Amino acid sequence: MTRHLLFLDIDPSSASVAAYRDWHRAGGPPAAINRSIRASGIESLEIWHVGDRLAMIMETGPDFSAAAKAAADAADPDVQAWEALMERFQRRLPFAPDGEKWVAAERVYSLDEQP
Repeated sequence: MTRHLLFLDIDPSSASVAAYRDWHRAGGPPAAINRSIRASGIESLEIWHVGDRLAMIMETGPDFSAAAKAAADAADPDVQAWEALMERFQRRLPFAPDGEKWVAAERVYSLDEQP
């Protein structure tokens, strides 16, 4: 299993934060979104929030391909509708590459690797 950590900003207004959190409550995302995530080889996914920052932790299986997931998402009208809805709340990081929303973090320390 591979762990991925990605970051994105959120509109810090209390209304936007409340709406985003409500859309992500248990049962909030449309079934098609959860189905798409699971079908891509993502085995676990969590989104954490603090201030105006979101952190996504994903664990993926050996068959996961970010490119294949992106292509499937682009062809799925349910996913595209969800992404358009989420765009209302999300803000790209100032250093995000063009066209990239969630930005991957690089691990710089692991206790497991320490003596």
